[in-house]
Amino acid sequence: MESDDGKSSSLSSLFSYSNLVHAVSGATGSVIAISVFYPLDTVRTRLQVDDHRHAKNTFLVLKEILKEEGLEGVYLGWFPVVSALCCSNFVYFYTYNGLKSSVLGGRKKASPIVDLTLAFLSGVVNVLVTTPLWVVNTRLKLQGANLHTAHFNKKHGAFKSPRKHYNGIIDCILKIISAEGVGKLWGGTVPSILLATNPAIQFMIYEALKRYFKRYMDVTELSGLMYFILGAVAKTAATVITYPLQVIQSRLRAGFAKEENTQSLKQNILHLIRTRGVGSLYKGLEAKLLQTVLTAALMFAIYEKIAAFIFKIMGLQ
Repeated sequence: MESDDGKSSSLSSLFSYSNLVHAVSGATGSVIAISVFYPLDTVRTRLQVDDHRHAKNTFLVLKEILKEEGLEGVYLGWFPVVSALCCSNFVYFYTYNGLKSSVLGGRKKASPIVDLTLAFLSGVVNVLVTTPLWVVNTRLKLQGANLHTAHFNKKHGAFKSPRKHYNGIIDCILKIISAEGVGKLWGGTVPSILLATNPAIQFMIYEALKRYFKRYMDVTELSGLMYFILGAVAKTAATVITYPLQVIQSRLRAGFAKEENTQSLKQNILHLIRTRGVGSLYKGLEAKLLQTVLTAALMFAIYEKIAAFIFKIMGLQ
């Protein structure tokens, strides 16, 4: 009988209004944040995938894209990115807070190891559920782009039409299944699962810093600026540690190089080092840090404030 009560309690903790608030707040924060810093994400993707682009500086590449493609170029693929990110963060925040409430029960305190483990498991669930959306988002972001690597284009060398033409998210999914097989929708899944360590490290550092400063400042709620700073610090550390995996992930999702698509993760890393040098594993890091750190910082600030506001008006805080 106690076992049934325990199961019922765990399920109620997993499927709770509180978890839904966290999920909606996280998804909303991510959509606003990525929309603000989207041009930096465009630069990051181009640098990771486009081997022959000479401009290395983030702002030089941004200037180059604006010159060649106009303002539309830096916002290519915005809708699929926002859609994927919204779904991804909803799944991640719901899973993370659901697991946390189930594991901790009524206890408020958690340890860094618990945070790391729960965040990693949430990341794995998120990857398995939302990878097709991220594959589609990478393809649509590169469609219409003036890539400088000739073999990425259909014909006539660089600066010509892209080799694929997709009419939105559904059309892209159907064409990938038809031309490349269902499995291709989960392209880059292995590095993506390993990259679940990124948000895991990020959440572990963020939660530890948040607990520390709440205790140090003797407050129950930090300021928006403080959440922004803590989110930036946590994301910087996680990004630097896991960045080479993100480069491999982007290249596999883009689906341009057949040789890379048939190789293991280790072979991909060695292939990049052999053909492009060790620096290729960190290509676009500057743009990634600017984009992802600022986006994560703003997202955490918005997420915390939205969640706190909803809980307050509902009398749950």
